[in-house]
Amino acid sequence: MSNIPSTKPYLVRALYEWCVDAGFTPHVAVVVDDTVRVPRAFVRDGQIVLNIAPDATHQFNLDNEALSCQARFGGVAQMLYVPIANIAAIYARENGQGMAFEVEPKLDGASTAAPK
Repeated sequence: MSNIPSTKPYLVRALYEWCVDAGFTPHVAVVVDDTVRVPRAFVRDGQIVLNIAPDATHQFNLDNEALSCQARFGGVAQMLYVPIANIAAIYARENGQGMAFEVEPKLDGASTAAPK
């Protein structure tokens, strides 16, 4: 049974599509560790909330492993990389509807750095 894929990436993609189709602004709450590539100046208490709406991102990709895109922070374009495991929630900014997920802490030595 361990070869069964996680439902999490499928649920994240479904809620993303629902937000976009409904005209809402999808946001993700991310638990930041060394596997996540985001501007550290915007991280608060080990987390960051990202606007992942189509008009806020470029080169957006959401697959079973990670969310990656380019987004602007303080007017500067930056590449982002968020492993699916680090997504704590996805929701619509306008009404808060969405889903939260438990983020498992990384085991010592199991963590890998975000791609450059």
